Amino acid sequence: MTIHYSSKFAKEYKRLPLKVKKSAEVKEKLFRKNPFAASLKTHKLTGKLKSYHSFSIDYHYRIIFEFLDKDTVAFYSVGTHEIYG
Repeated sequence: MTIHYSSKFAKEYKRLPLKVKKSAEVKEKLFRKNPFAASLKTHKLTGKLKSYHSFSIDYHYRIIFEFLDKDTVAFYSVGTHEIYG
């Protein structure tokens, strides 16, 4: 699977605590193997983000992404639930 990272995602990722970055790397490896693995809690978003999906890094942090095709996704944003706003 190919993952493209938006500039917004890159900026937000840099600001994450080191512990969250390490968790995100583990979750990304799992995501590449199976984007719908149960531990990721992947789900489709609604409202103004209805074309996106989200998966959990941990209890507080999420990654918002979009499927571009079967084997390509774009990571759009990363952060706490505030990123949905």
